[in-house]
Amino acid sequence: MKRHAALIQHSRDHHHALKLARLARFAADSGSPEAIGQAARTIAEQFPRALEPHFQDEEAGLLPQLAAVGQNALVLRTLDEHARLRELNRKLATEPTDAATLSAFSTLLHDHVRFEERELFEIAQTLLYPEH
Repeated sequence: MKRHAALIQHSRDHHHALKLARLARFAADSGSPEAIGQAARTIAEQFPRALEPHFQDEEAGLLPQLAAVGQNALVLRTLDEHARLRELNRKLATEPTDAATLSAFSTLLHDHVRFEERELFEIAQTLLYPEH
């Protein structure tokens, strides 16, 4: 489905998020301490520039709008996943990284993007932008 203009940048942001999820997956699956460490450093470096602004934008704009039209379960799920991704990123940035943490980050980020694209944005588009 074609995205409403208000959601286009959110969808574009997801491309980079999926690249980070893939990087984390490959590194975790490799079992290489060097690859795992490098992936953790890359994610920790890019998270504040690529993912955090995306999360904040959704939390300030899209999610309150969805809550106002009664989509509380979707909003709570999104907020919970944002919080879990932030916590996993904190671990990647500050603790010795292991394959399990990197794998958890990869899976959650991948699944979160798919959830937003397939559910959250579809409902937002239908309820918030019905003229589209």
